Amino acid sequence: MRLPPLNALRAFEAVARCGSILKAAEELGVVRGAVRQQIAALESHLGVPLFSRGGRRLVLTEEGEQLAVAAGTAFGILQRAAADIVAPKGRREIRLGVPAAFAVWWLMPRLPSLEADLDGIDIRVLPLAVVEPLSRHADLDAVIMGGEYQPAPDIAALRFMEDEFGPVAAPNLCAQLRLQEDPSRLGDAVALLARTAPTLWDDWFVEGGTAPVTFPRRSVFEDLLLAIAAARAGAGVTIAPRASIEADLRHGLLQAPYGFIARPGGYRLCFRTADADNPAIVGLGAWLAGQGAATGQKI
Repeated sequence: MRLPPLNALRAFEAVARCGSILKAAEELGVVRGAVRQQIAALESHLGVPLFSRGGRRLVLTEEGEQLAVAAGTAFGILQRAAADIVAPKGRREIRLGVPAAFAVWWLMPRLPSLEADLDGIDIRVLPLAVVEPLSRHADLDAVIMGGEYQPAPDIAALRFMEDEFGPVAAPNLCAQLRLQEDPSRLGDAVALLARTAPTLWDDWFVEGGTAPVTFPRRSVFEDLLLAIAAARAGAGVTIAPRASIEADLRHGLLQAPYGFIARPGGYRLCFRTADADNPAIVGLGAWLAGQGAATGQKI
């Protein structure tokens, strides 16, 4: 079978990744009608629908999902190959997507060590407000993901650290509500939640075997960074990964009255299988494993 039209594939990949014809058109610098025409041409070429059009949302069909993964991988390989060609000789670059809270409080304090240990490799850290699989980010070389991991075609994952999480609050609030006495004391606290991780409280009650409580009020923030900042200010209690707040714990800005419980997923470095022997990826994976061991959260 002859190769599908490359312009049509590019338009399809952008729509699948962005989840919207409008956003894809803005990214590609064309009008929406041109994107629609390219999608129609690709569906005609393949003889199958790639999206189901229920209501105003575009949903990938099974065939569309399969093609989106392949197209994203292929364009990502081409994009990285072009970047390597124009990069200064002897240097490599890794575009690394990292959850925003993890980047700010775990990775960035270790950046000098990372740069020293991986001399000759440029690590571009790109904070992600919403962490999505690498297959949805053709522009990235790798992503760090926490929590449950769903295997994906052509994506490899290196688990380098346990994922521990638990309730945290400012010391004065812990003392005021006597949180250390019993988890039931949480019923007197304001729960701080992040839209990017809406199930953390429910997960903690279930995985820790703790009886759920009814909070008098819930404050919802756009991301975990803001929820943690609110907890540090004494506004309530939030659930946070230990890796994201270790400095706050060490300096006494936050307390974990019930400690932390390990999640089965752990933290993983996800990269394309085609890059498994890439010295830069291998070096980054080894460095992350060493840092995970140094924090006492080794697998």
